[in-house]
Parts: sequence; structure tokens; C-alpha cells
Amino acid sequence: MRDTEAPQPSFADAELQGQGITLDGTLQAVSDLLDKHGELVERVRQDLVRGLKNPETGRGGLNAQQVLRSFTLKSIKNWDLRELRERITDGITLRIFTTFFARRVPKHDAFNRSFNRLTPPTVQAVNEIVVRAAVDLCVEDGKKLRVDTTVVETDIHFPTDSTLLWDSVRVITRTAKRLVKKLPGGVHFSNHTRQARRRMQELQRLTPRQRHDQQVPKYRKLIKLTGRVVQAARQVIENSKGMCGADAQSTVLIEAFSKQLEHYCSLADRVIDQARRRVLEGEQVPNEDKIFSIFEPHTDCIKRGKA
Repeated sequence: MRDTEAPQPSFADAELQGQGITLDGTLQAVSDLLDKHGELVERVRQDLVRGLKNPETGRGGLNAQQVLRSFTLKSIKNWDLRELRERITDGITLRIFTTFFARRVPKHDAFNRSFNRLTPPTVQAVNEIVVRAAVDLCVEDGKKLRVDTTVVETDIHFPTDSTLLWDSVRVITRTAKRLVKKLPGGVHFSNHTRQARRRMQELQRLTPRQRHDQQVPKYRKLIKLTGRVVQAARQVIENSKGMCGADAQSTVLIEAFSKQLEHYCSLADRVIDQARRRVLEGEQVPNEDKIFSIFEPHTDCIKRGKA
């Protein structure tokens, strides 16, 4: 059974509480704030028993007070679950704050299961109470929202112009062939993937001495080839407008493949533009104008040491 409060304290709990140990200022203020809003504990208890067939029976587990205070402590200290458990186990003040006192602290997976049962409205209620308290104390005005700006590495290959052009050709060709198969007879799309792959590999294998004389002509051929593939793909899209497939499913797939093909064609236009500007015209293209992957187009380049 999930309780709202801890069970009757044991002799060890009473002895620990009688030691006169005080919390530091931050934890004491947070503790007083949670005590002031007892409705949060009841909301947490309802989340913990949500979906249980017989909430009045079974193992007790963490009570609502312990879950709320442990969840708050984890958010304040930014600890992972293992460190949270170790800190509470080793710290007398943290045992008092989380109301474990002298009782055994469960393993980290017990915290994980309890935290996962908290619903978004409950977490939002906790955040709103914190914001209101900050406004009352003139710490915040509650008009701005701070968000985490940690960047995450995307799963892409190293973005060279030649490989991006090759990606554009092969993906557009693959999508166009899927679209052509669903269209009635008479629509043709030429496959230039072998030629584009050969051009890309030639550029990848150039030595520093060869790049001085051969890089620009080879890039010019690859850019021209990619542009021809994009133009042919857009012609297929134009021919597919208004066409119906053999059945309802084919008609839906025609529309879906057309939208997907147009998406990759627009990305290929950006790849062609940046390759032409950088390689053929010798322009230093700024990062905000570049595309680093046609599969993860949101990817941005973060330079170490730069804002």
C-alpha cells in the first residue's frame, strides 16, 4: 500500500530526529515550501497508485512524501539516480530532508520506477509552485523561461561537398524509382548513381598535389550531374500530378513519394549551391548557409571555443 506519509517512526528514527541536526538554508527553505503545499503530496500519491488494481494491498514501497522530496532533491542537485541513492544513504541531513531518517534507502531502480509514475500535470504543478515562490521573493519575474541548450551530436558522416552531392543523387534516384513504379506506364527516370559514385570516389582519392589541378574540374562534373538528376526528378514530380494508381493505396503512395522527392530536391539545391560557391567560385560560405546532411538537415556546426 502506498502511503502519503511515512509510517510510525521507529526508536532509531526518534533518536535521529532528537539529535538537533538542522538542514542548510536551501534545503530548509525547500522543505518549508513543500510542507506549505501539502496538496502536492496527495497528487504524487494518486500518481503512484494510478492503474493499480488493489492499491490498498501489496508492498508499500516509497511513500508519496519520500518520492516528492527525492524527486525535488534530484532536480536541485542534478544527480543521476545512482548518485541520488548514495548521497541520501550517506548523508544525515539528506535522510532527514527526504524523510527516510534511519530507514533503509532503496536501490536506484526503485527511485526510477516511482519517478516514472509521476504524470506531467504533477510535475507542472511543482514547477508552478516554485515559480510563484520565486516571484513572491522577487528572485524571478516569471516572464522568461530558461531552457537547456546542451547540444547533441547527430549521427552523420563527415560532411564534404562531394559526399553530400553523392547522397543527394542516390537518395533522389531511389525515391524517384519508387515513385515511377507506382505510376502508370510511360514515365522514365535515368539512373546515374554509378557515375555519381565514381566522381565522388575520384574526389575522395585525390592527393594534395592532384587537388590543385583536378579538384575544380571534377567538382564541376559532379555538380552538373547532380543538377541534371534534380531536374529529371522534378519532371517526374510534374508528370505524377493528377495521376492515380492501380488502387487507393497506390494513389496515397504516389502523393507521399512526390512530397518526399520534392523535399530531397530542395535539399539538393542547397547542396549544389554551397558546393558551387565554395569550390567553383572560391567563396567562404558561412555556416548558417550550409547544409551538413540531407538526412539530418537540422544539424549545425558547433566550433569549439566559439559562442
